[in-house]
Amino acid sequence: MKLLRYGPLGEERPGILDARGEVRSLAGVIPDLTGEFLSDDTWRRLRELDVDSLPRVEPGVRLGPCVADVGKIVAIGLNYADHAAETGAKIPSEPVVFMKATTAICGPYDDLEIPRGSQKTDWEVELGVVIGRRAKYVELEQAFDHVAGYCVVNDGSEREFQIERCGTWDKGKGCDTFAPLGPWLVTRDEVPDPQQLKLWLEVDGHRYQNGTTNNMIFSVGKLVSYLSHFMTLMPGDVITTGTPPGVGMGQKPPVYLKPGQAVRLAVEGLGEQIHRTVAG
Repeated sequence: MKLLRYGPLGEERPGILDARGEVRSLAGVIPDLTGEFLSDDTWRRLRELDVDSLPRVEPGVRLGPCVADVGKIVAIGLNYADHAAETGAKIPSEPVVFMKATTAICGPYDDLEIPRGSQKTDWEVELGVVIGRRAKYVELEQAFDHVAGYCVVNDGSEREFQIERCGTWDKGKGCDTFAPLGPWLVTRDEVPDPQQLKLWLEVDGHRYQNGTTNNMIFSVGKLVSYLSHFMTLMPGDVITTGTPPGVGMGQKPPVYLKPGQAVRLAVEGLGEQIHRTVAG
């Protein structure tokens, strides 16, 4: 299933994509796509619905982030060897973990704000993993039992804030609009192998990133298990799993975003995001 949230900012309602790609309302079926309703039991109940009998949502409605009330965004840095190489970093022996602020979350077609004073706002197309079941000290073999589904994430990054302004990466990773989620939450059963997905990103029609999740250093299952040994992962939490090469910082010379540009990105089977860049 491809689940989504539609409506004005702060007033989103749950929906589902039908076989023709039209949005159908789940209002009255479930309250919202919060962690409480990202369980296998909910998925079974939704699969029993006659989707074509659900109310059709008018075309052109805004899509919001595909998960509501996210508790935390756990991000993984340098998880593609070729991306690590383009940034001049060593290949990590364990996952590099940082957090993104939940206030960075926005919809898949919302404007991308370039922060005030920014000169180095960058892009990163990533596979997002949405947790559906509490995970604590989970072994690798059970990791996917705790996954509700997957989504597209653009891990926005202000490189000066991240690298040159002292401290951890979080300052350059948590700016408003730096974590668009969606358009859809695609349930686990529709992605039999998350390590075989193509992902790409374009700015103004120029393709900068063109990779595959097969090149991850640490797989989705490994990341879920690994993180669960350091923190409890709760339903509705999002793991964003790293980016392939082609980020702006890695260009020669570097290329960064400015207001008035169009950023387009996708992960195979999970949909596409489009953002207009604006001054924050």
